[in-house]
Amino acid sequence: MPQQSRTVVAVLEDLFFTVKIGDAAKRAGLQAVFCKTEETALERIREQPLLIVLDLNCASVDPVRFVSDIKTGEHKGVPLIGYVSHVQGELKQRAQEAGCDMVMARSAFSTNLPQIFRRHAGL
Repeated sequence: MPQQSRTVVAVLEDLFFTVKIGDAAKRAGLQAVFCKTEETALERIREQPLLIVLDLNCASVDPVRFVSDIKTGEHKGVPLIGYVSHVQGELKQRAQEAGCDMVMARSAFSTNLPQIFRRHAGL
């Protein structure tokens, strides 16, 4: 299997989630690539990752536009999972309408991260 198909592109700035995502990806046999800017994320997404993870509160990204750009562009087939504070129902809805495949509360995302990565890794 090509290396890029075992890659998760994670767009976030939060150190806690960076560590958590990196650890869960490694345990699932995946490589996590972390991007703090939209420009860097788009460069890495061109490499056809297995999965895109987006912190919908990442300050350097307009999350709804970013999701829309990904899901209407050439990479629309790449699954995109967003996570957000459980009280941000409007942002969750807008991200889903823009094409986000799944939007989860931060707590649920954190809890289910190992299973999410194992499922996408085919384990």
